Amino acid sequence: IQQTVTNRVFLQHRRCVAPIHHRYASTQASINNEDTEQTIYADGLDQLTGLSQATRNRIRTMKQRHDEVLRLLHEGGDPTSLGKEMSTLREMSAYCEKVAEIHAERTSLEELLEETEASGDEDSKDMIDEIRDELEELQAKLQPLSRKMHKSLIPVLNPDDVEELTSSDAVIDIRAGTGGDEACLFAAEIMAGYEAIAKSGGDGGKSWDVEILSCSKTDLGGVKEASLAVSSRGGGGGSYGYESFDVSLDDKPEAEEDIAKKLLQQLGPYGFFQYESGVHRVQRVPVNDNKLQTSAVAVGVLPAIPESQVSNALPLDELKIDVMRASGAGGQHVNTTESAVRITHIPTGIMAYMQEERSQHKNRSKAMRLVAARVHSLRKQQAMQERSNARSSLMGGGDRSERVRTYNFPQDRITDHRCKVSVNGVQSWLSDGSMVGKFAPPLYQMERDDRTAALEEELEDSGKNGKKNSKI
Repeated sequence: IQQTVTNRVFLQHRRCVAPIHHRYASTQASINNEDTEQTIYADGLDQLTGLSQATRNRIRTMKQRHDEVLRLLHEGGDPTSLGKEMSTLREMSAYCEKVAEIHAERTSLEELLEETEASGDEDSKDMIDEIRDELEELQAKLQPLSRKMHKSLIPVLNPDDVEELTSSDAVIDIRAGTGGDEACLFAAEIMAGYEAIAKSGGDGGKSWDVEILSCSKTDLGGVKEASLAVSSRGGGGGSYGYESFDVSLDDKPEAEEDIAKKLLQQLGPYGFFQYESGVHRVQRVPVNDNKLQTSAVAVGVLPAIPESQVSNALPLDELKIDVMRASGAGGQHVNTTESAVRITHIPTGIMAYMQEERSQHKNRSKAMRLVAARVHSLRKQQAMQERSNARSSLMGGGDRSERVRTYNFPQDRITDHRCKVSVNGVQSWLSDGSMVGKFAPPLYQMERDDRTAALEEELEDSGKNGKKNSKI
């Protein structure tokens, strides 16, 4: 018993002392092997499974940059720009320090194990067993850290878009496609579902405002085309930003349902609805027919431009503004006052026509917001295509011509063709718009996987080019 107590005290002492000697030195120290052209790092990252060598090198670069930014801040650097960069690196740096600490403990115990085995003392058998148990415990701690570091490197929300996804309001365009009256009726159902889920705050526990910018209805109650503005009134975004909120604080992974719930709570209107863009196909028997019919509705989701920024986004010399008398049913103001407004963005040809309000001023304001959102969306898509086509190859870029979802009423099933997820109970999912929150999380995960693959490819290519240059 006395020997066991002595062994435990000794082991505890080694584990406490080891990080003091190795923790910070280990994150920087490396050994160059000229024969194999390999760099052997002593930071413990090479012990992590599930991470490629290129990914480990990227993590090391982030850790080094974190330490550099910290030094610049202590020397009086710009707290605004450096503080923002620090927020993107802080979590990864903490994980690196934890790995280095475990590596230092492990190295110390391995040295002790080697010394104890070499002694050949029969009384040291218990000591050897305890050391091996300690090593197994340390190894078990590394796998969760590997998962956390990978998710911290590639967060669910793209850092380039996180502000827009969590803060921007949304403009939703809905247009009936092939299918005649049946397509218009289905467009009205989709519109009602979007309104319902938006007013519940997109599953995030908040209530969002919904404004109908324009709506062209049929005699049967269908919708030919409509535009909705969904506003969070400043209560949309969350505060996670770059942090990987899909990993629990302890070593146990969270359930997918909890991760999805946290994601939806962080999204603003645009982030919540963005993956609704595309063609929604419905298969069902119309009320006035007895044959199965396939119809389609095109949806486009755009980030809204704040009214205070509309004038900057759309200079007047780029616009053509026409006023005219409103048409259709609507009372005495129809065909008697020039309240309708049509605004055309000359460089792109994008146009919006508004006659919903009796006031020309209000119709002009709505049309300006709609044109601004469409022009901004077009510019954003063009910029993304110039940077890379990797994301659009997987998600389709939200193109309205792409079939994204099928609502099969005879089989009572909704299938999203991008993430290959299906749910039963068409009417229940559609009526309250809950299908948006059901499909958004797996689609965000797909986009994240796409960014992961693109980063791996980029890192591998940069590593190969680096080796070529070093040989030259």
